[in-house]
Amino acid sequence: MSIDLLNIARTGIQASQAQLGVTSNNIANANTEGYNRQVATQASSQSQHLGNNFYGTGTYVSDVKRVYNEFAARELRIGQTSMSAAETSYSKLSELDQIYAQVGQMVPENLNNFFASINSVADLPSDLGIRSSSLSSAQQLANGLNQMQSQLDGQVKQTNSQIEAITTRINEIGKELGSLNVELMKSQDQDSQVLDKQGALILELSEYAQVNVIPLDTGAKSIMLGGSMMLVSGEVSMSMGMSAGDPYPNEPRINASIGDKTLNVDPSKLGGQLGALFSFRDDTLIPASTELGQLALGVADTFNGMQSKGIDLNGEVGSNIFTDINDPLMALSRVGAFSTNKGTATGVSVNIDDVGALSGGSYELSFISATNNYQLKDTQTGKVSPLVLSGSQLTGGAGFSINIASGAMADGDKFEIRPTAGGAAGLKVVMTDPKGIAAAGPTLTSATANSGNTAISLNSMDSSAGGFQGIGSSITFQLDTAANTYESFNAAGASLGTGAITNNNINAFGMDFDITRNGTATADSFTFDLSLAEGDNSNAVAMASLSNSKLMNNGTGTLTSVFENTKLDIGSQTKSAEVRVSSATAIYQQASNRVQSESGVNLDEEAANLMRFQQSYQASARIMTTAQTIFDTLFSSVR
Repeated sequence: MSIDLLNIARTGIQASQAQLGVTSNNIANANTEGYNRQVATQASSQSQHLGNNFYGTGTYVSDVKRVYNEFAARELRIGQTSMSAAETSYSKLSELDQIYAQVGQMVPENLNNFFASINSVADLPSDLGIRSSSLSSAQQLANGLNQMQSQLDGQVKQTNSQIEAITTRINEIGKELGSLNVELMKSQDQDSQVLDKQGALILELSEYAQVNVIPLDTGAKSIMLGGSMMLVSGEVSMSMGMSAGDPYPNEPRINASIGDKTLNVDPSKLGGQLGALFSFRDDTLIPASTELGQLALGVADTFNGMQSKGIDLNGEVGSNIFTDINDPLMALSRVGAFSTNKGTATGVSVNIDDVGALSGGSYELSFISATNNYQLKDTQTGKVSPLVLSGSQLTGGAGFSINIASGAMADGDKFEIRPTAGGAAGLKVVMTDPKGIAAAGPTLTSATANSGNTAISLNSMDSSAGGFQGIGSSITFQLDTAANTYESFNAAGASLGTGAITNNNINAFGMDFDITRNGTATADSFTFDLSLAEGDNSNAVAMASLSNSKLMNNGTGTLTSVFENTKLDIGSQTKSAEVRVSSATAIYQQASNRVQSESGVNLDEEAANLMRFQQSYQASARIMTTAQTIFDTLFSSVR
């Protein structure tokens, strides 16, 4: 037996060819997305024993490996998820911020213009042209709020469409991953090309949601979204879909189904683009919409309320300029019933009792039959408040009460309450006659003999109420705050009857007013003169002065500040999102660089390898030439 130089050279050439092939493939795929470089591992062939020594018999390529670091890939997926979520949030918030900066700027402008127009009416209360201009300003204000609400509704629809598009793509990826798993089970997780395809799809999937990868013994991989939803298990993939929102259909949810089983998915646990889109819709858009509704209700209630305190040019108590804030359709739109309810309660509506006490938030109404207890939970703060049922009305809400038209709630029934929902969309100017602006107001006179311990303020007048004395007349109320009673008198001094003072308020004969007391008074008298004096502008002056009054959020904000606070909050969220994008991008880039340093193709390194393996090939070929020369020499020597 002798050393086989030809065979050694042959193995060297074959190994070098393999190395050159792997290196060439790396170079060719340097720009292929998701490609992981490959490395051919060489090993020595089994040695042979000659005499007292062992001699090598060549080499062979023992394995072609895909350079892959699962830990680095996982960090890259996490970075991708965080960066995609941050970029999506910033993109959506920037768009909304632009809407508030451009379209939204007309809302406070229109409100200020309307206040200015009312001030002009106060200057010339009998001028019909100025009154008509004021109604036009009111219409512009309503249109501006309607348009802003339309923009927000458009953002909701656009976000829903994006969510639907992503769920469609996730389903496509799920099916592809299931098919790739079948191929990997056949190759026992050895096919580098299939593994690269799988890795690229998983990385894309991590843009849409947080991804957890679970290797299986079969060579396949199970894929979970958000740590709770199994998207792919072996060759089986689940289907992600959308269903109508509960309780609001225009806020769809996502679910996962396999066969005939379907479960709802909590979007807050998904992360990525999906989580960011749901968070934007539910935590930014919906609150912005309800806060815009809060402003609209504040506008309508403020001016309609002031109208009810005054007298118009037709000699009548002022009527509404804007839609009644408790319009039946608006009241019903403030409530959403959950589909899981078992009770018979229908026609549940919300009546606004005090606009100034509204927060612009949402609540969850629930019923516990064991204790016959109705509860109202603030969805933002988590605070739970008990409600009191009186007939068909539930009271105890922050500025609102809940009415149940028919039926009753069952144990565990829930309703979502959004007191200000639909306020901006439903705001309309209902007044058409410019003479209807109630610029004049009744004159309030305190009797000279009053103790000084009491004062009253008019809330409203109702000409349709029984006993209303009529415009041009007067009515006097004599108060006994010690006994909490009153007696009223007409213009002739005749008694109209007595009544009780309830919670420092009197509502009688069409006059509703509050009492402020600093001590006891047994015979303090106040007279409302309802005569319409020419040129009277007292109510218009009072109306115009409300522009800077803190009427909203329990006396802490003006009408304009409600909108401006929302605008500032969105601007702040946008800036924070921009910072998160920078941070997330840096983390992602760091993870990407690590993956590239290990699995990416370095053309300089591959070029050096190409030269090295080429020289190895040439050297092996030279061995074959040497072996041939030796062989020829041997034959020549024996001729």
